[in-house]
Amino acid sequence: MTLSKEQLEQLAGRCLMVDVAGPVLSEEEAARLQRMRVRAICLFRRNVPDAASTRRLAADLKRALGDDILIALDQEGGGVMRTLFLPQAPAAMALAAVGDDELARRVGGAVARGLKSLGVNWNFAPVLDLNNNPANPVIGERSFGADPARAAALARAWMEGHLAEGVACCVKHFPGHGDTHTDSHLDLPVVDKPQAELRDYELAPFKALSAHAPALMSAHIRFPSLDPEWPATLSPAILTGLLRRELGFAGVAITDALNMKAIRERWGQAAGSVQTLKAGADLSLVLQFPEEMEASFEALRAALQSGELAQARLEEAAERVDALIRRYPSRDDYDYAAEQRAADEALFADAWRRALTPYGDAPTLPAGQRLRLVVQDQAPSDGVSEAGLSASKLVAALSHRHALEVVRFQQRAALDWSTLPQDGVFTVLASTTRERYGRREQQTWKPDLHLALWNPYAAADIAAPALISYGFADAALEAVSRRLAGEIAAAGRLPVELGQPYQEQ
Repeated sequence: MTLSKEQLEQLAGRCLMVDVAGPVLSEEEAARLQRMRVRAICLFRRNVPDAASTRRLAADLKRALGDDILIALDQEGGGVMRTLFLPQAPAAMALAAVGDDELARRVGGAVARGLKSLGVNWNFAPVLDLNNNPANPVIGERSFGADPARAAALARAWMEGHLAEGVACCVKHFPGHGDTHTDSHLDLPVVDKPQAELRDYELAPFKALSAHAPALMSAHIRFPSLDPEWPATLSPAILTGLLRRELGFAGVAITDALNMKAIRERWGQAAGSVQTLKAGADLSLVLQFPEEMEASFEALRAALQSGELAQARLEEAAERVDALIRRYPSRDDYDYAAEQRAADEALFADAWRRALTPYGDAPTLPAGQRLRLVVQDQAPSDGVSEAGLSASKLVAALSHRHALEVVRFQQRAALDWSTLPQDGVFTVLASTTRERYGRREQQTWKPDLHLALWNPYAAADIAAPALISYGFADAALEAVSRRLAGEIAAAGRLPVELGQPYQEQ
């Protein structure tokens, strides 16, 4: 059957997810989205400054595109929480450090309630990547650990709680981003392992949850033993052969963002969109550049017209997305009552407290004791998670119980540890970025205690006892302050091996 121009456009647009510039939908953006026939929008921190603005944006998107819409964001917990105004959920690895499936289930439900109140109906979480590579620059505490069975059980519980609240979720990053040295935002990682090893390890959580997850996100990683030519996002062997035929996954498959350098700098977002839909994806995630969104739409339409993309393939993809929207509609009638919100905030605080993990013999310091805090003034974002912890916020949290002398530095290279006073004052180093420590810091920085407040693997780099929090939400910092003063124990257990001190690649 020959498709009309309108039918071609509708099929092409229904297989794209794009983003918008800010918290207000402009007339120009609304017109572009309507012209492209999209019905899937991805939100970022810049779109969600507060609850009222986010709800208005969701309402405006529905007015422009119709009620049958997907409004999505990344709300994993820990450092990947797009909203600053909702209760701050614990990171996946914090939940793994507690090891309580019921807690994970309750946390997943609470995360969904916050999103539901905003009109968001799709969350790009949970992460199923197994972080077995301590040098991984982008996963770390976003993972439920290194053990396939425990990670799958915790992720399933989190997902069950989330779905029970009527908000879709999305397991990621298939077939596994845990064993990489490279961030796919910056380059194309390669995981060169035998198929048998991948199936026994990386693929195990995806296999365990494939029948339960309504959606899945692909990884921009090349796995030569699975496909010698294409990275997973563009691979028919992986997205159709492995995911659909072997694992039997029937949900929506969406790409990771095609503006990431792993894809954009090699194939471009437009050609990438055509290839990933040919390979078996249902939604192509095209971001950041309006002209590339439109080019992707035109490329899909042209590929349909020429026969490069089969009509049946895009109809199949569109129906999967339709089914997801029908099952998890965007709501505008859910009131996140103050009492429920307070209960969810208390739940998260309890989880952060229970997750706090000792590494070595971390001492306690009586309340009021003077200590020297060494901390980076403002930790930057790593480009995936949100901005890191500021020194001022940490100082405010720790000052509740201790008298602080603060040594701030802008960049690590600017701090010469030998210039610190040798006066016997107890010295605490706070790590507030995802970055690992190099040989210079490993050999010369000598704190009495190390607070690993973001990347747990940093605790292996500094020769000092450590407290590991897996994140820097207010409740996590309060737990650290209380543990320093001896008011609570640190009872979490590391769900990964930290390995040896970091070696620069």
